[in-house]
Amino acid sequence: MPCKLAKEFLSSKGIAFQDINVSEDAEARQELIQKTGQLAVPVITVDDEVIVGFDRGRLERLLGL
Repeated sequence: MPCKLAKEFLSSKGIAFQDINVSEDAEARQELIQKTGQLAVPVITVDDEVIVGFDRGRLERLLGL
């Protein structure tokens, strides 16, 4: 459910994003593990900030909303 919430939030704000299914993409899955040290989704990157999970407040701050 957090992935759905994140997608709905970004879409509602008109923010483009890339949706990658790490269960189907082994290379992306490995990159996710290297970046976060875990296999949790969603992972949202804003500039150099990595957010694991859907954190609306942090996203709004990082995106200037």
